Amino acid sequence: MTDLSPSRLALVPFISVADMMRIVNAAGIPETIAAIADRIETDFRRWPDFDKTARIPSHSDDGVIELMPTSDGEFYGFKYVNGHPANMARGFQTVTAFGVLARVDNGYPVLISEMTVLTALRTAAMSVAAARHLAPKDARVMAVIGNGAQCEFQSLGFHHVLGIEEVRLYDVDRKATEKAARNLAGTGLRVVSCSSAEEAITGAQIVTTCTADKRYATILTDNMVGAGVHVNAIGGDSPGKTELHRDILMRSDIFVEYPPQTWIEGEIQQLDPDHPVTELWRVFRGDVPGRTGRDQITLFDSVGFATEDFSALRHIHEAALETGFYTDLDMVADPDDPRDLFGMLRRASDA
Repeated sequence: MTDLSPSRLALVPFISVADMMRIVNAAGIPETIAAIADRIETDFRRWPDFDKTARIPSHSDDGVIELMPTSDGEFYGFKYVNGHPANMARGFQTVTAFGVLARVDNGYPVLISEMTVLTALRTAAMSVAAARHLAPKDARVMAVIGNGAQCEFQSLGFHHVLGIEEVRLYDVDRKATEKAARNLAGTGLRVVSCSSAEEAITGAQIVTTCTADKRYATILTDNMVGAGVHVNAIGGDSPGKTELHRDILMRSDIFVEYPPQTWIEGEIQQLDPDHPVTELWRVFRGDVPGRTGRDQITLFDSVGFATEDFSALRHIHEAALETGFYTDLDMVADPDDPRDLFGMLRRASDA
């Protein structure tokens, strides 16, 4: 039976990076991605239950720091995350993050967790959740353009959940491709390292773009995307940053997470504001169709949304409690008399 006494609730489970790695490796990386994808899809089906707001950014010339909050009425969660494209060249992670879950009924935090690793897992989980509804059912080859920190998670997620057999890799930095190929060796995937984006997309039914530059870019041109392809565009996540030529968008059926955020940060910032897009939660609920034809070009314009992080935090909270891979932090003051915070402080000085 869970102890919900005030004294027990003053201790908050903390998942460190080491704990996160233990939790994920105990379950398996692809299995964790699949479990988070299932949780995301379940939560998206109850989309109206959630408070929703576009993430709150603080932009600088170096990058962006953001808060991503949401609540389903029972739990409140937020993620702190940065995006600094120049970090990699300086030996830092491009993206770092941590997250918090709290109870709505009393406001007490119930989890503090690292989210640098968890965000990578969540991003891959969101991609495969969308692709279950948008990608060709017989897709067996995926191109991944941009072979940084997200590449292996995407590749393993699509292999495990959608049955992708071959992944074709390309990055402007050859060392990034070599790194990804080493990490994916022995996973059951056939890995092909390519010398250009054009070579990478040859024969691919799914194309994932995950580049890091904070600028308007054309990773894919219109002639590179043929009929029947699913484009999983996950690199765009801020104003002024895109990966696809506008003409690709004009030929695609576009699916998004939360339109008010995607219009600011996604590929669709290139389009007129009345251009039709479909919200994924409606697809997950069966209200509207996803892929409808063999020649249809589908585009998941992914920027990441707070409900996805909420789902990931809920999953990892349960996994931590089951495995015991966490540390209790004495985070919440717990005086004998809730009105006597001063007395608690004074008594501590006399001890």
